[in-house]
Amino acid sequence: MAGGIEIKNRDEIELMREASLILFEVLDEMEKAVAPGITLDELDAIAERETLKRGATCAFKGLYGFPKNVCISVNEQVVHGIPTRRKLVEGDLVKLDYGVVKRGFYGDSARTIAVGAISDSARDLVERTRLSLEAGIRAMVPGNRISDIGAAIEAAVAPHGYGIVRDYVGHGIGKKLHEDPQVPHYGPARWSRGQPNPRLRTGMVLAIEPMINAGTHEVETLPDGWTVVTKDGSLSAHWEHTIAVTDDGPRVLTRP
Repeated sequence: MAGGIEIKNRDEIELMREASLILFEVLDEMEKAVAPGITLDELDAIAERETLKRGATCAFKGLYGFPKNVCISVNEQVVHGIPTRRKLVEGDLVKLDYGVVKRGFYGDSARTIAVGAISDSARDLVERTRLSLEAGIRAMVPGNRISDIGAAIEAAVAPHGYGIVRDYVGHGIGKKLHEDPQVPHYGPARWSRGQPNPRLRTGMVLAIEPMINAGTHEVETLPDGWTVVTKDGSLSAHWEHTIAVTDDGPRVLTRP
């Protein structure tokens, strides 16, 4: 433990890698199925089937009362969307946020996928969000602080006028889906006073997941109690990986 933060040994990181690679494969199967006309419920069913086929368990179903397997959020929906019979249409942006458990360890990852042809502005938002995650990952080296991750993400998107969601943050991950520390996706200038800012240590494993809006950073939750949307109705994109801090640099567990 490091100030309440779980430090994983090599064997534990390999178990997380096993779960994370299953997650990568399941997300790939969902992404292949994304097309105009498919329903969110059908994507949710694919996730369950492909996860069980690989001997893993869906991590989200029942967690805090969430009713489905995958968080699927479309267009102005930012995160925590509940799958329904809604059909995807050409031009949608669909965010697949999913986690699995295998042998007691979690993996967590998210992707933003275009449904058919999308606008240039939507494509830019998706790519800038993905690149911001990569910038945050590069900051995950021993000796840096948690704030360096958010500062790198902010530096990647702020020049383009996007809003970085502040109400939802990255997190530690391991034997629980959500562990300490919390990882804001913006720089320390906007942190609350006294917020912990530990140094990164080898063996920390974090889920980094910038949610970037085409408009302001402000969000609100729909009456279903789960679905978070942009307050101004603008598009939002979301990318996430589970990453281990190692002596050789960041190791992304949720991609081959």
